[in-house]
Amino acid sequence: MKLIAKKAWQSGLQISAALLFVIALGTEARSESLVQPFIDAEVPGAEPVGSGRFSVLFWDVYDATLFAPEGKWQANSPYALSLTYLRDFDGEDIASRSVKEMRRQSGVSRADLDLWLPLMRDLFPDVTSGDTLTGVYLDNGSARFYLNGSLLGDINAPGFASRFFAIWLGEQTSEPEFRNKLLAGVAK
Repeated sequence: MKLIAKKAWQSGLQISAALLFVIALGTEARSESLVQPFIDAEVPGAEPVGSGRFSVLFWDVYDATLFAPEGKWQANSPYALSLTYLRDFDGEDIASRSVKEMRRQSGVSRADLDLWLPLMRDLFPDVTSGDTLTGVYLDNGSARFYLNGSLLGDINAPGFASRFFAIWLGEQTSEPEFRNKLLAGVAK
C-alpha cells in the first residue's frame, strides 16, 4: 500500500512539474507575441515596460502597453505605445481629445495645437473595439503611427511627438496612476 501511495505521489509531482513547464512556456510565448515585428523594427530590442487598462467611470476605453529597448523607457529614445481599443471611436474624436490633453501641459502654444490638430485629423482613423493604434517615438523626435500593424504615417512637426506621448507618459498627465502602470511603477 505504501508503494502505491509513493508512486501516486511521485506521479502527481511529475504531472505538476509538467503543468508548470507548459504554463511557463505559454507565458513566455504570450510575452514574446506582444512585441509585433513592426515594433521590433522601430524599437530594437523592444520589451514591455508596463501596461494597464484605461477606464472612465465604469467604461473601459483601451488597454495600453509601453515598449522600450530591454523594457527600459527613456523619454528621448525610441519607444512604442500601443492602445487596444475596447470601444469604437471616430478618428476626429481621438485627435480632439489628444489636443485637449496636450493643452493641459505647460509650455504648449496655441499655434502648435492649431498646427497639430489637422495633422492628427488627417492621420488618425476611426477605430472599432479590438483595433490597436500604436504610436512610435522615433530617434529623430518625430512620431510614426500604425493601425493593427499597418503603417498610417508620420507626424514630423517640431515638438509634436514629445507633447503627444506626454499625454500618457509626462509628469503633467491627467492620469498619473495610469502613467505609473505604463512605467511599471518607476518614475523615470
